[in-house]
Amino acid sequence: MERLVAAVLAAGVLQVLLATADDHYLLSRIAFGSCADQSAPQPIWDAINKFDPQVFIWLGDNIYGDIRRPFIFLGKERTIGPWQNAPRFIPSSSSEMLSRYNSAKNVPGYLRLRAKAKVVGTWDDHDYGLNDAGKEFSAKSTNQRLLLDFLDEPQDSPRRKQAGVYTSYTFGPPGKQVKIILLDTRYHRDPLSSDGSVLGDSQWSWLGKELRGPPSAITIIGSSIQVISNLSGTTGPLFYMESWGRFPKERDRLFKLINDSKRDGVFFISGDVHFGEITRYDCAAGYPLYDITSSGLTQAVEKVLPSPLRFIVRFLAWFTPSTMRVKNQNCRYRSCTYGEPNFGAIQINWDASPVNLKIQVRDINGLPVTGVDISLSELQAWNRTIKAGQDQRHCTLEVKLPWIVRYRLAILVYSVLALLLLALVGLICAVTLACRVCLKKCKTD
Repeated sequence: MERLVAAVLAAGVLQVLLATADDHYLLSRIAFGSCADQSAPQPIWDAINKFDPQVFIWLGDNIYGDIRRPFIFLGKERTIGPWQNAPRFIPSSSSEMLSRYNSAKNVPGYLRLRAKAKVVGTWDDHDYGLNDAGKEFSAKSTNQRLLLDFLDEPQDSPRRKQAGVYTSYTFGPPGKQVKIILLDTRYHRDPLSSDGSVLGDSQWSWLGKELRGPPSAITIIGSSIQVISNLSGTTGPLFYMESWGRFPKERDRLFKLINDSKRDGVFFISGDVHFGEITRYDCAAGYPLYDITSSGLTQAVEKVLPSPLRFIVRFLAWFTPSTMRVKNQNCRYRSCTYGEPNFGAIQINWDASPVNLKIQVRDINGLPVTGVDISLSELQAWNRTIKAGQDQRHCTLEVKLPWIVRYRLAILVYSVLALLLLALVGLICAVTLACRVCLKKCKTD
């Protein structure tokens, strides 16, 4: 207990020192992650601490604050199916949210990280307070305060006075500065089916000033939901995931803002989807825009199946078309996705000429499962090194694919279900026929 208390005190002192020294130390190691269930074991902090980041970035679902009700097909309150009449998720009280934040904040591995690294972050839906919620959520102001308390945000911080948790940080000396911009994709977001706004007018205005402000060698934009990938364009109508791709006008506006700002060295980091991947879009800013997705620290898509059947998830990930996913020799699996617990790691080699970035998604043991090595000169519009074939490969949006390719996952699933149904009907017919024959034989005897 004494060690835990000492670690908490040390973390508080460190946060104050780093907050006043952002411009003075060279930033070369950054870790990030999302989707951490406070009630689940969190052994991944050992690997994160071994990586020894100077900064750790939360990308949302830092706790699971809402209440998930079980699947109920029949009865008075049905939470799933075409006859659903009750929500699957409901918000918890502010006292329960606080209790869950306290549990998350006192995980031993996370305490060790806080004692030696600056921790910053934004939120997603489950720590915002309700699954898939946007600007309509009534408890957002209260939950904003709880999140900022969790992040040890100073009481006089502008984030405590504004509507939303968006913010930015700048680290490093002139010429070697790293700017981290954290977006709020919840507080002002319109309904998912509206193609309305993700950020809201005030946050858009702020983001424009940030991107047009003083230059930095590297600019990392953190979004709780994926920016480049739009897997919902290929997984529908089976299921849909939140992403900027669900708001195509807003995503185009974001790309245009980056391009018009003439800012070099920009890339995205994101979470939310319970798997890790790296995606890339070459036709937005004059240089490739990368999106490194790490999700989650505890939540992972492969956990829905027992270990012997997890190959099914990997096969489906490979079979689902994705025009933006980066596939190279650094991938552990053929799909170049990773559906087990993971975190993101960024290493910046300032001594290399040109400056080199190694960006990876790492597993629970700290080993890379996918990654890219990027020269900083590749992220500059004046020095395009992308070949024509590569341009074509990462410029076709998922929604522009031929329908037979775009919906091949749904075609496969529905075909398998149809075959299973036919097999079931055939089995019933065979059993019925056998029973009749047996009954007829019994009567004859």
